[in-house]
Amino acid sequence: MDSIAIFSPGSVANVCCGFDVLGFCLDPIGDRMIVRQSKTPGIRISDVKGFKVPLNPKKNVASVAAEALLKDYPSKFGYEIEIDKTIKPGSGLGSSASSASGAVFAINELMGSPLDRKQLIQYALAGERLASGAKHADNLAPVLLGGFTLVRCLESMDVLPLPTPNELVASIVHPKIELKTSYARAILKKEVFLQDAVHQWANVGAFVSALYTNDYDLISRSLEDIIIEPNRSMLIPEYDALKSSALESGALGFGISGSGPSVFALSQGTKTAKKVVQSMSDILAPLDLAFDTYVSNINQKGIQII
Repeated sequence: MDSIAIFSPGSVANVCCGFDVLGFCLDPIGDRMIVRQSKTPGIRISDVKGFKVPLNPKKNVASVAAEALLKDYPSKFGYEIEIDKTIKPGSGLGSSASSASGAVFAINELMGSPLDRKQLIQYALAGERLASGAKHADNLAPVLLGGFTLVRCLESMDVLPLPTPNELVASIVHPKIELKTSYARAILKKEVFLQDAVHQWANVGAFVSALYTNDYDLISRSLEDIIIEPNRSMLIPEYDALKSSALESGALGFGISGSGPSVFALSQGTKTAKKVVQSMSDILAPLDLAFDTYVSNINQKGIQII
């Protein structure tokens, strides 16, 4: 095999209470990528469709992640990467993670799969660091592993797949404004009160327990962010109204997807999830602001060969 085509999905990171550690994989949103072996050494971005990203391999997250992989696993081939970019950069839906994960996954396949998906996370991190200025794997892990994931420790690459309750469905609204992850991280407070930290990590523990026990009421009680949301919510148009409408329409919980501006809600069942996304659309419709909406099952497979 000298070429491969893949679908690399979008993702939701943080999941309210799990800043930089929790994430889940989306179903209908993602980039398509084609990677080809080349007799010319090195990595080249051969074509980009859709949203613009750099063709310069030093500035593109896909090629930077690929270079990190090839540094440890040299190949006699070079690789050309073609990207059909449908996840808008700066959308909060894991755009950089999709490209970085897709590149290392595809090249690993072309090399005969010397690494498993979990081992690929450390190389995709190089691309994520370029995009946001910080190493975090809460988008990368669900894209590569599928479903919900918990990043316990980056240094030891201790990443845990989590179960997904069968009826859990995500509603996504993406206001079409760009919010760079680096800026959204810069406004966060460097210190938090101990009582807030205790509250937050209790929610993380309860949320993980709820995923294992299919306890939708506990999921609802746990989807609370008292540390990050107060700072970032001010960057998102009509945030409080969107949150209220989602919860009043039956959502289990509501939060910022990654760094924003996309927001998400989790619901029990597709019927409720569709009602939730409609209620959020009604909030944004009167504004002079374009937006996209999605209803997504939790993608439990992650990146797929197409």
